[in-house]
Amino acid sequence: MASPATAPPAPGNLKRIVAASLIGTTIEWYDFFLYGSAAALVFNKLFFPDSDPLVGTLLSFLTYAVGFAARPLGALVFGHYGDRLGRKKLLVLSLLLMGGATFAIGLLPTHATIGSAAPLLLTVLRLVQGFALGGEWGGAVLLVSEHGDARRRGFWASWPQTGAPAGQLLATGVLSLLTAVLSDSAFGAWGWRIPFLLSGVLVIVGLWIRLSVDESPVFKQALEQAEARKADAGTERMPIVAVLRHHWRDVLVAMGARMAENISYYVITAFILVYATTSAGVSKQTALNAVLIASAVHFAVIPAWGALSDRLGRRPVYLIGAAGVGLWMFPFFALIDTGGFGSLLLAVTVGLVLHGAMYAPQAAFFSEMFATRMRYSGASIGAQFASVAAGAPAPLIATALLADHGSSTPIALYVIAASLLTVVAVAAAKETRHRDLADVAPSGDPEGSVGAAPAAQDARPV
Repeated sequence: MASPATAPPAPGNLKRIVAASLIGTTIEWYDFFLYGSAAALVFNKLFFPDSDPLVGTLLSFLTYAVGFAARPLGALVFGHYGDRLGRKKLLVLSLLLMGGATFAIGLLPTHATIGSAAPLLLTVLRLVQGFALGGEWGGAVLLVSEHGDARRRGFWASWPQTGAPAGQLLATGVLSLLTAVLSDSAFGAWGWRIPFLLSGVLVIVGLWIRLSVDESPVFKQALEQAEARKADAGTERMPIVAVLRHHWRDVLVAMGARMAENISYYVITAFILVYATTSAGVSKQTALNAVLIASAVHFAVIPAWGALSDRLGRRPVYLIGAAGVGLWMFPFFALIDTGGFGSLLLAVTVGLVLHGAMYAPQAAFFSEMFATRMRYSGASIGAQFASVAAGAPAPLIATALLADHGSSTPIALYVIAASLLTVVAVAAAKETRHRDLADVAPSGDPEGSVGAAPAAQDARPV
C-alpha cells in the first residue's frame, strides 16, 4: 500500500498542480523564446546596426546564448534553496524574475537612442532571464512528479514539458500576427515591443495560479526526515555536495541526454528562421507560420510520448527520439531547400515530433534519478549545465557554419554528432520507470545514489 506521501492525490488536486506548472512554464518559455525569435528577426538591426546582416545576426544570437550561460547559476541557486525551502517558493520567484526582465526588454531603448549601452542592457536582462529559467524547469517538473504516482508519472510529468511548445506557440503566434498586420518599418520601430510588454499581464495570471497550489508532499516528508537526521547528527550536507558525491554519474547521464534534445530544438525552431529566409528564399511570415503550426503538433504529441514512456520505459522512448532526430537532419534541410511551404512545414513538424520523444519522458526520467533532498539540485544541474554546451551555442554555431560553408551539410552533421552522444548516454543509463520517489533507503545508506542501485530495486533515498 502506498504511503500517505506517495499515494496519488485527488484527480482535481493533481490537475490543478499540473495546470499551475504548465501555465508557469508556458509563460517562462514564452519569455525565453520570444527573445530567440526577436534575435533572429529584428534585434540584429535594432541593437547591432553597424554590422552586415549575417554578422549582426551572429551578434544577436550571441546575446541569446548569454542567457544560457546564466542558467547553470540559476540551477545551482534555485536547486539549493528548492531542496532546502521547497519547490513552490522558488517557482514563484523564478516567474517574477523572468517576467520582470522580459517586460523591461519591451521598454529598452535601442542602439539608435543610447548607442552601445543598448546591447549592454539587453545582455544584462538576458542574463536575468537565463538565471530565472535555470531554476524554473526543475521546480516545475518536480512539483508534478512528486505529487503523482509512479504508474502514470511519465504522462503527468510531461505536461510541464508542453510549456515549451506552448510558449513557442504563443511567442511565434504573437510575432506572426504582428508581422502580418504591421509593415516592416512599423514592426521595427515599435511593434516588436508589444509581445515583451504582454509578459507583464501573463505573469500576473501565472502568479495567481501558482500561489494556489500546495507544496510537494514528498518534499514535506523528506524535510521532516532530514530535520530528524539533523537533530541527531547536528548537520546536514548541502544538496549540491550530496549530488556531486552520490549522483555524479546521473548528472553526466542527464547532461548527455540533453545534448541532442537541446541542440535539435534550437536548430529546428530558432535557426530555421535564419536559414529559411536567407538560404531557401522563404519569407519571414512563411517561416513563422511553419514553426507556429509545428509547435501546435509538438504540444499535442508530448503527453502521448510521456504516456508511452509509462508503458515502454523512459529509455526506449528517449532513444527513439535521439536516433530519429539524427536520421531526420538531411531530409530536414533538403525539404526546406525546396522553398515550398508544405515541405517546410513537414520538415519542422517531423523534427519536433521526434524531439518530443526525448523531451516528454525527460521530466520523469531526470526526477527519478535523484533522491528527494537533492532532486531539485540534481535535475537542474544535469539539465542546465548541458544547456551551456548544447542549446546556448546551437543557433550561433549553425549560423557560423552556414556563413563559412554556405551549405546545410555541416549543420546536419553537427546535430547528428549530438544525437550519437545522447544515444550513448541514455543507453548507459538505468531504467527508472516504477521508482517510488518517496521510498527511503536503508538507514545505513541515507544518501545513496539512485544510479548505483540495480534498476529492479525500487527503494530510493530521500
